[in-house]
Amino acid sequence: MNWLKKDPGSIRSAPGLEWQIWRRLPAILAWGTALPGLWLAASWWASAGSPDLPHDPSSLRTEFILVGVIVLHWTLVLTLAIGCAIVLLMKGPRYEADPYPLPDADRPLD
Repeated sequence: MNWLKKDPGSIRSAPGLEWQIWRRLPAILAWGTALPGLWLAASWWASAGSPDLPHDPSSLRTEFILVGVIVLHWTLVLTLAIGCAIVLLMKGPRYEADPYPLPDADRPLD
């Protein structure tokens, strides 16, 4: 069963901003994770004195904020990727669905 059957009369729309964003998403994800991640690693390294001593509350707050920034960035990139995928599918060729005869059609089935 070929469930991705293209309509022979369909055309593709011209690519736009969605392809530029789609191609840059891996770099956006990598840089947006690496920069706060490096800052987070530096904060952990700076506050890793003795394991018996409690952490400074301001450094803990900074670490929690940086983890939140990283997770927020991932969700924003995922949302952007979903939006790009939707636009790519909408601009792509049209697909035909399998015929489905309705039982309550206006005319009877032959």
